[in-house]
Amino acid sequence: MSTDFARIMTLLRKERKLSQKKAAEDLGVSQGLLSHYEKGKRECGLDFLVRAADYYNVSCDYLLGRSPEPQGKTISVGEIPEDDPDRRDKVTPGSVMIAFNKKLINNSLGVFFSLLSKCGSSTVIKEASGYLMLAVYKMFRYIYSANPKNDQNFFMIDKSLAPLGSNAAMNLCESKISAAVSGAAAGGEDFIADPEELRIDTQSLAEEYPKYYSSMVNLIKNSESRIKSLDD
Repeated sequence: MSTDFARIMTLLRKERKLSQKKAAEDLGVSQGLLSHYEKGKRECGLDFLVRAADYYNVSCDYLLGRSPEPQGKTISVGEIPEDDPDRRDKVTPGSVMIAFNKKLINNSLGVFFSLLSKCGSSTVIKEASGYLMLAVYKMFRYIYSANPKNDQNFFMIDKSLAPLGSNAAMNLCESKISAAVSGAAAGGEDFIADPEELRIDTQSLAEEYPKYYSSMVNLIKNSESRIKSLDD
């Protein structure tokens, strides 16, 4: 059984503020067995999988990590809402991947910046924004350099220095963000004083961002699939 099952079972129980004892009683198993399921030490049977899906009101595919959507739906490019209702992409067979990924990223950024506005830290806002701008800048330079006829004077920094320079600047942004979110910001920098303002779970995301929730969870799923593939 997917290792995602143990993680998602634990996540759902904690999000609903259920004790392991209470959840085990409701699901008709011992607390010890539920503990083994949540730690990935035992695999459950099909009957328990269905029972757990009904109990948490999610799909079996979601419990198994096969779908990022609690109800197990798979989204298509046409089902992702536009980040800007005044602009509509013309989707052709050759542009489906671009349109799909653009919407995922744009909509997810909408969620991200909304959460960023709640953090109460100018350091986090500045450095997170800088990190994202540097990432786009770095990728743009790679695309720009694909054609040797493009004038490199468009940029102030030589193309041989740009990738490593971008990485260094991004690492600095990341270090400042790491300090700020842990409450240990360096001199002259502030930090997140009230982490409760950033209390996040699947339910709160779905309720606060109903149009863009699907984009966010699919972006997370796709990103983690890439990370997991590094072990293959």
